[in-house]
Amino acid sequence: MDYFKAFLIGGLICALVQMLMEKTKLLPGRIMVLLVCLGVALGALGLYQPLIDFAGAGATVPLSGFGYTLWTGVRDAVNNEGFLGIFKGGFGACAIGISASLLLGFFACLVFKPKTKK
Repeated sequence: MDYFKAFLIGGLICALVQMLMEKTKLLPGRIMVLLVCLGVALGALGLYQPLIDFAGAGATVPLSGFGYTLWTGVRDAVNNEGFLGIFKGGFGACAIGISASLLLGFFACLVFKPKTKK
């Protein structure tokens, strides 16, 4: 049942984003920023944690989950270290994910030949 809930919520998030991409003129980069900011806002309002409790990876894997992770890192760092936690918390909470994406992106550039769209 956990897999079904994760698939359902993750698929719903992806379907909503796909509709946003198809029906609006927003560029993909702006939609990605919108998702991260939405995760931060829902985390700050206390609405994202119940979604994570229900859906698990279906809510943490999309970019809104990345925004929520940034939010929790900043919140915890501010509680522990004060004002400087605003600047340090997000990096500490997301360091593994950011490092992995940079390294895997670098290795992908070594393996594949980039092409421009015509």
